[in-house]
Parts: sequence; structure tokens; C-alpha cells
Amino acid sequence: MNIYGVVFQDKGKVYYFNGRNLRIPNRVTVIVETEKGLQFGRVVTRLDKNKVLSYENELKPILRIATKRDYEQYLKNLKDAEEALKKARLFSKELDLDMNFIHASFTFDRKQLLFNFYADERVDFRELAKRLAAVYHTRIELRQVGARDKAEYVGGIGICGRKLCCASCLTHLESVTMQMAKNQNLALNPSKINGACGRLLCCLAYEDEQYTKSSVGMPAVGDEIETSFGVGKVVSIDILNRKYKVLIHEEIKEITLDDEEAA
Repeated sequence: MNIYGVVFQDKGKVYYFNGRNLRIPNRVTVIVETEKGLQFGRVVTRLDKNKVLSYENELKPILRIATKRDYEQYLKNLKDAEEALKKARLFSKELDLDMNFIHASFTFDRKQLLFNFYADERVDFRELAKRLAAVYHTRIELRQVGARDKAEYVGGIGICGRKLCCASCLTHLESVTMQMAKNQNLALNPSKINGACGRLLCCLAYEDEQYTKSSVGMPAVGDEIETSFGVGKVVSIDILNRKYKVLIHEEIKEITLDDEEAA
């Protein structure tokens, strides 16, 4: 059995499918079966043989390698989804619904039309769904997404000067907590630790594990500690280098934790 990782968007999440006896190189497009219907996707990876058994009998199948006709249908679906997005925006305005539509997509077999929208509060969109179903004669799903998802679709430039990670390299959004900012000894200033979406920066999660390991045994700013130079008060810390500065008798001493413990 061959297990392949497939994406439905260039920067989308990787989903795994049973390729059965098919031998499919990376970047080849395929038609797969999902719970929502058939989908057009692109193979990006193949699982190692040792990991295949854990997925056996759990995965939906890859039906076939996509043909030229399949690709033409996929392009038509993309074009029609853009028109559907405009129609949804028009209907929502007519119904006076506060909805910011950001994306629409058909399943490959057009059995479902999915809309992603952003809104500050919950929205009663039942009448909107009826209108859209009357036009497109398929199952309509309207999904309210959060601020992070909105940033992923819209894109932008982060405080680092590069494209937002969620819109360029991340395949899924991890949970980011205030504790991560504290672990990295960052000033808890929203303008410094929040991203374009208004939520905590995704990149806080990148180095959190290393900061957590490096902080073991490190004192906190303000602690009164005993050192080889005498008793003093910690005034700053450098977690990754495991160094800290201590005020002792009105003089600043820089101490490396590992050297101090060895002494």
C-alpha cells in the first residue's frame, strides 16, 4: 500500500490518502475521495514504509492521476467559485449581514460549495444559504473563520518585513500562548508580540522549546541570589546564552550559569 500526502491549495494543509498500488511522483495532480466529495489535489510527499501500517484501512483512496479533462474541470471550478464569491457578497449586502467573505471553493464534483467568511459576531445566514442554493443547486456550507484564518487568506507583511508565515510557509496554525512570550523574556506589549491578525505572533512557537530548555536553572529578573561574587540582585537575563547580570555592591557582574554551577 502506498500512502501519499496531498494538498488542495499551494500552501494548504497536507492530507493523507491511500494510493493503493499507484506509483505517483511528487507534484503530480490527482483526484481523491473525501467526506465532502471528490477533490482535485497535488501529491507533495509519500510516507515511509514503516509508517504505512498505522494508516491502513483508515484513509480515503486516491481514485486516479488527474487527466487533462480533470484539470480543465478544476480551472472551471476555480472561475465559478470566484463568481460565487461575488454573488455571496451581493446577497449578504442585500440581507444586511455583516459578513466579510474571503474565499469560496467547489469540490471537484461540485457536490458542495464552501464559503469562508469573517465576522465579529455570530451571523444568522440561513436565508443567504437558501438564496445561494437556489442559484447553484448544490450543498452550501458557510464557515465562519477566525482572525488567524483571515490573515492566511488575505496575506500581508509581518513585523519582520517578510510575508506572513500563515500565508507563505505554515501548513497548519499551531496554538500560541502568552506563556511562550514570557518564556522568551519578551516585553508583553501587544504592538510587539501581536501579528497582523491581532493575535499572538505564530513565530513565538518556533523557538519556545529551545527557550524552555535553556531557561532551566536560570534566575528571574529581580531575584536575590548568591554568586561567587557575593549576594546580589538579578537585573537582566540572556536565556539562550544562559547568562545573567547581577547588581552586587552597586557594580554589575555578568555571570554564565554553567560556569557558576561548575565553580
